[in-house]
Amino acid sequence: MGRLKITVVGAGNVGGSIAQRLAEKDCYTVVLVDVVEGLPQGKALDLAQAGPVCGYDSTIIGTNGYDDTVGSAVVVITSGIARKPGMSRSELLDTNTKIVRSVVQEIAQRSPSAILVIVANPLDAMTYVAYRVSGFPKQRVVGMAGVLDSARFCTFIAKELNVSVTSVEAMVLGGHGDAMVPLIRYTTVSGKPVEERIPKPKLDAIVKRTREGGAEIVNLLKSSSAYYAPAASAVQMVEAMLKDGKKVLPCAALCEGEYGYQGVFVGVPVRLGNKGIEEIIEYDLSQEEKAALDTSAAGVKELCEEVDRLLEG
Repeated sequence: MGRLKITVVGAGNVGGSIAQRLAEKDCYTVVLVDVVEGLPQGKALDLAQAGPVCGYDSTIIGTNGYDDTVGSAVVVITSGIARKPGMSRSELLDTNTKIVRSVVQEIAQRSPSAILVIVANPLDAMTYVAYRVSGFPKQRVVGMAGVLDSARFCTFIAKELNVSVTSVEAMVLGGHGDAMVPLIRYTTVSGKPVEERIPKPKLDAIVKRTREGGAEIVNLLKSSSAYYAPAASAVQMVEAMLKDGKKVLPCAALCEGEYGYQGVFVGVPVRLGNKGIEEIIEYDLSQEEKAALDTSAAGVKELCEEVDRLLEG
């Protein structure tokens, strides 16, 4: 049996970093797709030439078309534009809906059994676009959101307590960024509740910094946004599925009754295995946590209704 094929659509900073991390695993064939001529080919060649130094033999293909993607086990979609100054949310939604729809149509035709991992923004709405356009079962369409927010949260907690990040376990639900819902009661440091280690004012400040984590990096980089941590988060999801890891991670998934939501993509804990989402795990939420998650889900529902109009218009 040959190596499993993973396609990454979008060869920008996030897509290129995902391709690099996957190549370094030395167990996949990686296809990097982008509309910009030369960009995916150049990055694929550069990654291949790192192989002798890093000790991997991965096949990395850069292409402007989709024929090389046939038979992909997983397709990670990072395509779409970033929101520019002066651009309305509706304009961003309209543009990225068109881009993601076009990508998914190409992919679904060539890899009808693939699992789709969406990294394009606005995340929950683009995951819904992929679900609607592909016609794939809900188990095979998943969005990357909470993994990144949880990683940021763990990083800041570990730094505050001067402990290893591997000692911190956290779960962040809801939408990405402002709409995220950190489950403080389920956040532990070496098994001990974080509330017993960090006073509430300091913990509130850490939550605020996590919410604004993306904006903090954009302000520092000026001309781009975060890509190392988002790429690592997407790869963690991919590996949890392809290696049938049964890992529970917070991802954007279609809820049909879970947490009281119907037909909406929202960030919830899911168990990932080789068929995609195997189960949505329902945590016992406090009234405050449930109210915050309701607000997050309502915002996504509004975006999805707008997506429906765009897809049917």
